[in-house]
Amino acid sequence: MVADLDLESVLERVLGAARELTGARYAALGILDPSRSALERFLTAGVDDATKDAIGDLPHGHGLLGELIRRPQPLRLDDLAEHPRSYGFPHAHPPMTSFLGVPVLVRGKAWGNLYLTEKAGGPFDAGDEHALVVLAEWAAVAIDNARLYSDVERQRDELARAVRSLEATTTIARAVGGETDLGTVLELIAKRARALVDARTVLILLVNGDELVLAAGAGEADPAHDLRIPLEDSVPGAVLSSRRPERLADVRTRLRLSLGRLPESAQTALLVPLVFRGQSSGLLIALDRTADGPEFTKEDERLLSAFAASGATAVATAQTVEAQRLRDSLTAAEEERKRWSRELHDETLQGLGALQVMLSAAQRAPDPSEHLRRASEHLEQEIDRLQELIAQLRPASLDQIGLAAALEHLVNRTSEAIEATVDCDISLPALRDARGPTQVAPDVESTIYRVVQEALNNARKHAEPSRISVRVTEAGGWITAEVLDDGRGFEPATVDRGFGLVGMSERLALVGGRIDVVSTPGSGTKVRARAPLRGADDADLGLARRA
Repeated sequence: MVADLDLESVLERVLGAARELTGARYAALGILDPSRSALERFLTAGVDDATKDAIGDLPHGHGLLGELIRRPQPLRLDDLAEHPRSYGFPHAHPPMTSFLGVPVLVRGKAWGNLYLTEKAGGPFDAGDEHALVVLAEWAAVAIDNARLYSDVERQRDELARAVRSLEATTTIARAVGGETDLGTVLELIAKRARALVDARTVLILLVNGDELVLAAGAGEADPAHDLRIPLEDSVPGAVLSSRRPERLADVRTRLRLSLGRLPESAQTALLVPLVFRGQSSGLLIALDRTADGPEFTKEDERLLSAFAASGATAVATAQTVEAQRLRDSLTAAEEERKRWSRELHDETLQGLGALQVMLSAAQRAPDPSEHLRRASEHLEQEIDRLQELIAQLRPASLDQIGLAAALEHLVNRTSEAIEATVDCDISLPALRDARGPTQVAPDVESTIYRVVQEALNNARKHAEPSRISVRVTEAGGWITAEVLDDGRGFEPATVDRGFGLVGMSERLALVGGRIDVVSTPGSGTKVRARAPLRGADDADLGLARRA
């Protein structure tokens, strides 16, 4: 009995040993409540289940049983009905005459009482009482051991869960510092939250206007399902508004929503808000605890709430970065529109206006031939300028003969347009097979071309260089483009990051690459860009941003 460390098993062994030692037909163990004034539990041996059901409610420590609670000392009776505090038995209770009861003291304090009735062959004697007292002492030791072991096991489980919570929180903290893609962060939070509380399913819903919209899921969930929950008059909306978690024992009734392709057996839920700087951005919903469930515990609520605090920070960071990227993209697109608008206004529109003047003069002249000839020459110049603009927007050579030839053509046009010497070293062997598609992703080709084009334009317009060097190479699945000039240079920290630098950086980030610009006033500028051949599909964007 003392070797057994499971409390329930120890209690069963105590009852069995008491009957065996004394020959009692019935044995019972009453466990006191925290106030030690009544019975919290009442365990029996020798009474079958049918009789228990017929008796009904178990004793609470009144009458004769309460005598040992008030006076924790052995009590032996030949006929329990003769005791003044005996109230008799309820209907269907088996007849009992002889009685022996002793207290069970754990660490000197009353823990419960051991009761025996109906000894075979007559009433209980002094030997039975002594044996039961000794058994109660050993039972107290066994119960204390089992309780201590249970406490250690519980503390170990709590420590293990705390470690898991710390690991999950650490993972989210790393995501805050190193991952800014919102979809990746949400997927990570859902998977870690599910493991943390042993949930069958975890959903993440984010606020969108006056609704909560499903953004990610883990387990038996369908993240693609268009799940929308109104904030008004809904349990999730109330949790979000109060910023306090809530446990639900009846999902279908309380949530009152269609859970799409989630398991029909979903019964319980734990709802935890994602709160960052006092604002609720979304909700974590865990469904059905798989271990010791399906209901979630207060400890699950505490762990998931702590985890959600880190998760909310990660979500807010990713959303901020995503919003900033969108703003940068819109700004870059708007600046690009302004640029082409200026180009069309300053060159094309002015050229067409001059052509109109020439044609008007030809109409008034007695001999229009000279005017028409000049107008024809001017028209050819404008056609060349439009072709140049079209080539800058999307050179046909990129689609027809590949990146290397398109870059060479770009460098040649630049060399013709400025007085500086332009050196060119483009080494991209076998990136395009004439019999098949290019080995470079189209968006990577376009990005590298645009970066070189923008760097050359900046050098031509702002640097006043005497020499420009363009070098484009491929190695290890990456394309590297470098544009160097010996012009005026600038201080990177003070220059206005307009479309030129922001646009190049944004383009490269979208394909998993990056750009470095090094410049010193009076010492020229170096632009270095790297991008993976196949773009972001085959590249780890997080590593690419840190490469």
